[in-house]
Amino acid sequence: MADRMVFDEKEKFLERLRELVREGVPRERIRVITPFGVPEVEEILPGTRSKVRFFALIGAAGGTVTGLAFTILTALSWPLVIGGKPVVSLPPFIIIAFALTILFGALSTFAGFLLLSRLPSLRGIRSEEEYGNAFVIVVEEGERR
Repeated sequence: MADRMVFDEKEKFLERLRELVREGVPRERIRVITPFGVPEVEEILPGTRSKVRFFALIGAAGGTVTGLAFTILTALSWPLVIGGKPVVSLPPFIIIAFALTILFGALSTFAGFLLLSRLPSLRGIRSEEEYGNAFVIVVEEGERR
């Protein structure tokens, strides 16, 4: 069973949160629910870097490769030799590759966000209990360091 601490005042909430970190409670076991954004919580409990950036990188790289492959293979399949110009000319193909880089990067970032945040799940969107304007610290069960 998780230990819940409910506070009406922000200062008492932050003081207790600092005490928990000093006592050696692992940061992974502490969950905080606030009625509005509290920047001090980020200083006390620094978060880890998101893995969504890897989805964006893979999607953007895939979009670039897809854009170049699509245009080059299309030009090679139906060559239009006009005025001695090369069949595969990269400058006009870069525009399509850039557009697909942005498109695939954005779509894969959104998919990564949904995947990593476990959405669309009602449990991930809404808390089981509502606390109104209270500040809540939930400490999950486990051993202290």
